[in-house]
Amino acid sequence: MRTNDNAMLEIRHYSKSYGSEKRAVDDVNLTVMGGDICGFIGHNGAGKSTTIRAVVGVLDFTEGDIFIDGHSVKDEPMACKRVTAYIPDNPDLYENLTGIQYLNFVADVFGIDAREREQSIRRYADLFEITGDLGDLIGAYSHGMKQKLAIISALIHKPRLLVLDEPFVGLDPKAAFTLKEIMREMCQNGTAIFFSTHVLDVAEKLCNKVAIIKHGRIIASGTMEELTEGHSLEEAFLEADGDE
Repeated sequence: MRTNDNAMLEIRHYSKSYGSEKRAVDDVNLTVMGGDICGFIGHNGAGKSTTIRAVVGVLDFTEGDIFIDGHSVKDEPMACKRVTAYIPDNPDLYENLTGIQYLNFVADVFGIDAREREQSIRRYADLFEITGDLGDLIGAYSHGMKQKLAIISALIHKPRLLVLDEPFVGLDPKAAFTLKEIMREMCQNGTAIFFSTHVLDVAEKLCNKVAIIKHGRIIASGTMEELTEGHSLEEAFLEADGDE
């Protein structure tokens, strides 16, 4: 049972070690509510991707637990996946399919009816300006186009939790702006968003909550106002990093 009935994502005492080496993530606790945009920031190797991959069920773990909409990622993985969408930093797509074939495949997996999927695909493909490319093989796409296709595939089933790992890498400025506007709209409709980024300016303007991780441990977390206290997020990050 989760402790907070309104939480969309709860990470409880999550730890991850690789073999006998030092823990990659150590006793992480974090809560993201519906309507939150929570930025997850830290240095390279701090444990961001490891945590994210555990949240979406890509990486097994034995210590702690993670709940999505009240369901345990370990015990009820399918219930978690039904309401979650994940956009990795380097999308691994089926390159022998066309863009539209891939989107229809994802829509089939989530049981989206023909009318709804058509409307969603048209809307997002137009917004990201790849409508004319959907008939081409994914293998011919640039990295940026693959990123846009991965984003569209994550949005078409209207997830209640959206998890992104460095989502703005590889996107052109217009596409990055479009994604930020979509994220804001989704949160206004109650979706929870949890994403990692190195771009602190983006996190400061977009997020209402932030968690800072260093050497696998959360060293600061809270609302943007609590963490910054009138300063910039960059200053707050450097201060927390220095104190640690």
